[in-house]
Amino acid sequence: MTQLSEPPTHRSRTINYQSPEADKGKLFEQTGIEALRALIAGTAPPPPISSHIGLEFVSVSDGDVVMTAQPDESHYNPIGSVHGGFFATVLDSACGCAVHSTLPAGVGYTSLEIKVSFLRPITAETGAVTAHGWVTRRGRSASFAEADIRDSEGRVLATASNTCLIIQPGPTQ
Repeated sequence: MTQLSEPPTHRSRTINYQSPEADKGKLFEQTGIEALRALIAGTAPPPPISSHIGLEFVSVSDGDVVMTAQPDESHYNPIGSVHGGFFATVLDSACGCAVHSTLPAGVGYTSLEIKVSFLRPITAETGAVTAHGWVTRRGRSASFAEADIRDSEGRVLATASNTCLIIQPGPTQ
């Protein structure tokens, strides 16, 4: 049995979030940009994933979003840096929301693929990071977006390219 030189410091984290909208149809009553602006204004609850990674919206315009996220030790991998899943979640959120900002009411999206390039490590000491996502091509059935994550000094920590499937409303029955 291996003994640690120091006893580990136990920490806990409580995640609080609001339950997602029970009536999913209400989520599609607004345009994408209206829905995202409601999140920024605090008139709509943030998505539950936001609680896990400290994700907050900063700004949104047509095809462009900026958000921040707060890495901490609970996001660490076995080698003591923030897990790639944190990067991927933040970048996927930035790309997806950039696409969402372009959609009319009643139209949805989902990520088809994402490619992430990890350029620099993130640790708890990095502090809040800023993600910027922008649409590079809009289409009827698919849209394409890119994003990056930067530290407070403006250094690029990771980049991504993303393809989103555009989900058109089905026939009314």
